[in-house]
Amino acid sequence: MRRAILIISVLAIGLAIGGYVFFNGERKAPVRYRTAAVERGPVISLVTATGTINPVVSVQVGTQVSGMIKSLHADFNSVVKAGDIVAVIDPEPLRARRDQAASNLEMSKANTARARTDLAQRKRELDRVKSLVVQQFVSQNDVDVAVTNSQAAEAQMNVAAAQVKQAEAALNAVELELKYTVIRSPVNGIVVARNVEVGQTIAASFATPNLFLIALDLTKMQVDTNVSESDIGGITEGKEATFTVDAYPGYQFSGTIRQVRLSPINVQNVVTYNVVVNVDNQDLRLKPGMTANVSIVVAQRDAVLKVPNAALRFTPPTSGQVDRTKLVGTPTKEKGTEPSAGAGRGTQAPSRTVWRQGATGELEPIHVKMGISDGAVTEILSEELSEGTLVVVGIDRPKGERGGSDLPPGFGSGGQRGPQRNRGM
Repeated sequence: MRRAILIISVLAIGLAIGGYVFFNGERKAPVRYRTAAVERGPVISLVTATGTINPVVSVQVGTQVSGMIKSLHADFNSVVKAGDIVAVIDPEPLRARRDQAASNLEMSKANTARARTDLAQRKRELDRVKSLVVQQFVSQNDVDVAVTNSQAAEAQMNVAAAQVKQAEAALNAVELELKYTVIRSPVNGIVVARNVEVGQTIAASFATPNLFLIALDLTKMQVDTNVSESDIGGITEGKEATFTVDAYPGYQFSGTIRQVRLSPINVQNVVTYNVVVNVDNQDLRLKPGMTANVSIVVAQRDAVLKVPNAALRFTPPTSGQVDRTKLVGTPTKEKGTEPSAGAGRGTQAPSRTVWRQGATGELEPIHVKMGISDGAVTEILSEELSEGTLVVVGIDRPKGERGGSDLPPGFGSGGQRGPQRNRGM
């Protein structure tokens, strides 16, 4: 009897443990997916970059002579015309040099006159000796001496004439330098920068010092911006560009690409190209040196099918959440990670795989070809998707079960991850 009671007790304990495990044990909740509908609308692909606003033409005004700044006749923001005096260098040292050069010229002219008189005397002596040698009053040696003296006097005359020209050239050089002590504006414009003060000594021995920077016309400005080599392919002259500056938040300026310069700029193995954007600045709101945040429209499509980029990045979970053997179809190897600005138009469009839920809840892969992207949505060129089709963009979980370690690739604990490109709205 006691043995029967022991067996019944053991069986009861086993049934109790089994029931507890059956009813209260761990259960896997069904995986729920977040979806988004395929829409039809415009897609605009942008390239963003940072640039600097500069005058279209700016002239650096320097000096060709050294000396002390005696006076300034232009300052910051001064409006000047071509030929206006902007600065004067102390001319006194050059005036002293000019007087010395003038004296040297007069001395050279006097030496020339003396050499001319001596040459005339030698020629008369030669003529006299030649007439006497016929009558045999002088020897042939006297004739030869007279010829030599005449030739020496003629050579001295040539030397004196050359010294006169040399002295004239020296005088002209000093007078030209004296003229350069008055510095004039070469163009009509406005003074943007002044780099000297009265009393400052300027040395022009090795390089021309820059005294002023004059902008030709501030009503016409340009934005010099650098665009990376990965984005330069879709940028051509004539395209529209918009930009903002910190001085006017919320206001958008517009311009046109005037030039895509071919010279590469290599900084720490990063290759960029200078893109010049013309801007109308009639109200003079834009100032030289402002930082501009430029957006260039590379490509635009209207009324096309588009899907969120999260759908292109979604990958079904491989373990723990769903049995991958229940997926319908097998995705092919995906090419590329992001569509380019000109993809799908005249070039081989990259392909990706998006997923949708079937009638029984299984995930079905759909292979699509991509067009342009604005960073949030991507144009779809394939006909496998239609407007309104729901595609999977992520996994929907209860808040307490979310964790960054077991989410599919492309997702973090705070939701889907944004694109890591500079191309976006």
